[in-house]
Amino acid sequence: MKLIDSVVRSFKVAKVFRENTDKINSLNFTANGEMLISCSEDDQIVLYDCEKGTQIRTVNSKKYGVDQIHFTHTNNMAIHSSTKVDDTIRYLSLHDNKYLRYFPGHTKKVISLNVSPVEDTFLSGSLDQTLRLWDLRSPNCQGVIQLNGRPVAAYDPEGLIFAAGVNSECIKLYDLRSFDKGPFVTFKLNQEKQCDWIGLKFSRDGKTILISTNGSIIRLIDAFHGTPLQTFTGLFNNKGTPIEASFSPDSQFVFSGSTDGRVHVWHADTGYKICVLNGDHSGPVQCVKFNPKFMMLASACTNMAFWLPTSDDF
Repeated sequence: MKLIDSVVRSFKVAKVFRENTDKINSLNFTANGEMLISCSEDDQIVLYDCEKGTQIRTVNSKKYGVDQIHFTHTNNMAIHSSTKVDDTIRYLSLHDNKYLRYFPGHTKKVISLNVSPVEDTFLSGSLDQTLRLWDLRSPNCQGVIQLNGRPVAAYDPEGLIFAAGVNSECIKLYDLRSFDKGPFVTFKLNQEKQCDWIGLKFSRDGKTILISTNGSIIRLIDAFHGTPLQTFTGLFNNKGTPIEASFSPDSQFVFSGSTDGRVHVWHADTGYKICVLNGDHSGPVQCVKFNPKFMMLASACTNMAFWLPTSDDF
């Protein structure tokens, strides 16, 4: 199964779900690609079956609100940040809609949440200017890193190091076994003047880091040297909307939503724009992710769209 330009251009919306009444702010696939979870500003969590193209169930989080949702290493458990009451992170059993554990500590909104690719630990970054490390088995924080600015974070594909983007101007790399000693390298970049960084992602080969923003640019840097490699432009975002950019599983392509309701696609290596996909989204597309195992794409505004290729090259 190879992703090439003609296949990417052939993607069409195969299914649209209209369960939500407000914009979808986060989505996440299971590692095996079989399930997708989304959360919305209407306080709903929706679970989808990617193979059947069906909705499995809806879970409400009216009391706490929900953002930054992530599966843990089982298909029926997830963690999410809160938008109401407090800034506690919550560990939810999707099977019976029960909270298994609470992770209190942050004093302002959690804006970054990442589960380790290899173990039951996760990272959270907050507007309280701290990064916290957690173990799913304990409500107690395993470590706190004080940062002078707004933090976003991501694990590398091996789960051995993590990157912290601070104040939209530098990226610090930490070894998980000795993070308390401070970063082993810091990359200083030109501070964004027109926007903030809202997310980091390592490519699956670990060689590059993709920086999402709440503006109309996306950055790609070298993960070893911090060298700027590409700036992807041409998407619309004049309202400061946090728009997620994502890699294809082979790290060849970069996908992003846009406030014009379309999905923009570039070559990661050259920065060349392959195409703009129109899925008739009625509002800004904040979330776009490629399935890690299957040839499908998910994008979301208020509605969730599943895309499949129609090319003969597929």
